[in-house]
Amino acid sequence: MSAGWHDATAVGLLTQIGSAPYAVTKHAAVGFAEWLAVTYGDKGIRVSCVCPMGVDTDLLRAGSQTFADAAESEQAIRAVVSAGEVLTPERVAAEILAGVADERFLILPHPQVLEMYRHKGSDYDRWISGMRRYQATLAAQN
Repeated sequence: MSAGWHDATAVGLLTQIGSAPYAVTKHAAVGFAEWLAVTYGDKGIRVSCVCPMGVDTDLLRAGSQTFADAAESEQAIRAVVSAGEVLTPERVAAEILAGVADERFLILPHPQVLEMYRHKGSDYDRWISGMRRYQATLAAQN
């Protein structure tokens, strides 16, 4: 039996304000992890998809160096750090190890991601309206 994990971040389940390429690739990562789990699960291959929100890493601290557009980058980073607690890499690593040991598909170091995902799925139009309001709030902080 083998196992693997795939990092999609919460963006793969929700979305990312400020960066279309990041949002699209993370959604694709979730879809690919699902495909792997469905296709190879009966062959003894376990797949976990890791979806944290903010993690205190160089990528998060890189700021405007992360994206071509500095304003877009700052908005994306504000969206991440204002959405919930920024976790240490050690805490996320511990959650990943526990999730893989439990053979969970979704590993959510930030428990509120599941609640957000449920809200999104229960009323997509409301979710999109809320994200638009959140985006406007972030833009007004410039």
